[in-house]
Amino acid sequence: MTKGPQLKPWIEAIHAYVPGRSKAGDGRRLVKLSANENPLGTSAAALAARTGAAIPSLYPDPDSTALREALGALHGIDPARIVCGTGSGELLTLAASAFAGQGDEVLYVRYGFSLYEIAARRCGATPVEAPDADYGTDIAALLACVTERTRVVFIANPNNPTGSFLSRAELARLHAGLPGEILLVLDQAYAEYVDPEDDDGGLELAAAHPNVLATRTFAKAYGLAGERVGWATGAPPLIDALNRIRGPFNINTGAQAVATAALADQDFVARSRAHNRTERARFAAAIGALGNHGLRAVPSEANFVLVLFEGALSAAAALEGLAERGYAVRHLPGQGLPQALRITIGTSDQMAEIAATLRDLAEAAR
Repeated sequence: MTKGPQLKPWIEAIHAYVPGRSKAGDGRRLVKLSANENPLGTSAAALAARTGAAIPSLYPDPDSTALREALGALHGIDPARIVCGTGSGELLTLAASAFAGQGDEVLYVRYGFSLYEIAARRCGATPVEAPDADYGTDIAALLACVTERTRVVFIANPNNPTGSFLSRAELARLHAGLPGEILLVLDQAYAEYVDPEDDDGGLELAAAHPNVLATRTFAKAYGLAGERVGWATGAPPLIDALNRIRGPFNINTGAQAVATAALADQDFVARSRAHNRTERARFAAAIGALGNHGLRAVPSEANFVLVLFEGALSAAAALEGLAERGYAVRHLPGQGLPQALRITIGTSDQMAEIAATLRDLAEAAR
């Protein structure tokens, strides 16, 4: 019998990305706090832009020209130094593919975004995890993992799924420690949730250095997860490389229009950031009050909190207990975090109910 097509071994080694669940085991719909979506929804201006934006018979602008110009105006970047993608995930994957391959290494911190391993294996490179520092990035440990085979370093800041954050000075120190031929990819998916005065300087690094690519997305603070729009900025040769291998019509007309309109409504982004800051602090404090039950919240600058279960109540039991109360959160044993749940910041009432449920579960487990 003739054999069918054979997978490349590095593709066969990939475990497909697993999205956050939205249903219980019995099929019940749950309040979805497992995917870091914006609890405030989407800007009214962005929603209005969907009406009549697309003509289905025509191809979209292949270069997302209006969107890149709007991004450039907002962030003070030459639009020629911007490339748009189907979410920032497409651009992260393309960055690895453009600059790494068989025999090369792609480096990232332990408990980093699971897509980094997929991006490395997809192009035949070897994924390398650097040790963490209490669920955050250990700069010294990461630099110690750099070898002559390292081609790409991924850093999410704030980090997903832990929420940890590198300051401007720390990020600059990391970049300064890397050889110039290594591409540093700064995944800033949650950057809009960071207070502006605490900005990590990632866009400035991308503007000033030929080996830094910064990526962002409209999926989080802009509330456009369903539109799949992301962007990246860096030196012209980096942007040219991504343009060579991205999909030629990768963002549909409607998504371009909606994202462009969303950029003009920075009040919505500010409200999203303020809501997140307030509710995240309240929730972290509520978890802190359960320290005697073995619960701990990892400090977060994103729109989620990673809760550690280090006592009688396990993360798996808490996951099911929350599902019984109607909530879906993220359990990540596949990323080496069987003892943790990543919980998206939802509405005030939702976070209060989750905190109360965790308290009840922890007390019952004693």
